[in-house]
Amino acid sequence: MTTHSEPRQGLLGWYFNTNLLIRILVGLIAGAVAGLVFGPQIASVSPLGTALVRLLKMIVMPVVIFTLVVGSASVHPSRLGRIGVKAMVLYLLTSGFAVAMGLLFANLFTPGESMNLVGVAGAAGKSATPPSMVDTLLNIIPTNPFGAITSGKMLPTIFFTILFGIALSHLREHDDERVQNAAQTVFYFFEGGAEVMYKVVNWILEYAPIGVFALIAVVFGKQGSQAFGPLALVTLTAYAAFICHAVFVYGGMLTLYGINAFEFFTRAKAAIVTAFVTRSSGGTLPVTMEVAEKNLGVSRGVYSFSLPLGATVNMDGNAIYQGVCAIFVSLAIGSHLSLGNQITIIATAVLISIGSAGVPGAGAIMLLMVLDSVGLKVEPGSAVAAAYAMIFGIDALLDMGRTALNVTGDLAVTCAVAKSEGELDQVVWDHATGALVEE
Repeated sequence: MTTHSEPRQGLLGWYFNTNLLIRILVGLIAGAVAGLVFGPQIASVSPLGTALVRLLKMIVMPVVIFTLVVGSASVHPSRLGRIGVKAMVLYLLTSGFAVAMGLLFANLFTPGESMNLVGVAGAAGKSATPPSMVDTLLNIIPTNPFGAITSGKMLPTIFFTILFGIALSHLREHDDERVQNAAQTVFYFFEGGAEVMYKVVNWILEYAPIGVFALIAVVFGKQGSQAFGPLALVTLTAYAAFICHAVFVYGGMLTLYGINAFEFFTRAKAAIVTAFVTRSSGGTLPVTMEVAEKNLGVSRGVYSFSLPLGATVNMDGNAIYQGVCAIFVSLAIGSHLSLGNQITIIATAVLISIGSAGVPGAGAIMLLMVLDSVGLKVEPGSAVAAAYAMIFGIDALLDMGRTALNVTGDLAVTCAVAKSEGELDQVVWDHATGALVEE
């Protein structure tokens, strides 16, 4: 959010005049302390956190539709195709590195070793069948675009919206002046809609510190004690991998494209913090888009396509999670995965990430598929089922880190693509940091 040019007056003037990032951090720390002190009783504040998540999700589809139409209508189709290919290649490459990073740290820290889990009576067995690649690709094409929008299916919505924007781009340059004027009117409507949604984003972010307090308080109230228990090493392993992936993979990629990595992380912090506390890449998307434009200087023609695509297919945080958890489950039952098994995990996690976003409980479903790919089937009462169930005791904490990493990756790839296309505004990077979107 941009800083206000004039201080606000009134009873809540101190609140609105305080730096938003400071308010968010205070809410985060206060929520963690309150959760640990009051325990499960703090759950009474959960509606305040739920309200923040619902507010953010409320505007996801409108923001995606308005900005993606404007973006694709502003770029020549040949350039749009080039941007898409570059973004997809980078997303897939970083996802592959992410699973490898998770496996590397899991082999170094060996979480779950010496636990010697045995089957637990009553441990719930689950199964999952990954969608075929053909089905995944066909499901991108909506049979009813309005149905895809109302049901929150991102890939079909993106597909239809891009087609609409490309058609609008052609009609804006039509030889018939009547058609050209009509297309320009439609373009102005969507451009105005995008600006309206950005204003709504700003309003919602003013409420964010309160929502953050509630979200963190509930998580620590329910999961805090478990997080400091036997599974603390899993959390440490995952977060070490998250941080190293962000620093070395994203930082290295940005450096190769001539972008200052430290400056990038400083400018991207608003979206990263929002993703961490909301645990939703899609819910964070409006904030991510605003950060891309105002803090990182990415043109709308690039970020309006690359960021929604990334929020759907870029699962680097989940990929690391798969690697760490697969090693944990195998070691917890006294088994060791071979190098071939671990290569299989990398391939499986990268491929299923493309079609997993629309599946409820995507992280858990993906983990079932990955475990199954290396012969660790989650059967009722089995030791694998017991280890699988244990992971969910700290899943909320792991989800915060992996979502933050996913959003960081979306922005890093978007900046790299924008720089390669000459669509990164250097003037924005040279601007004083005080004018950044803050959170």
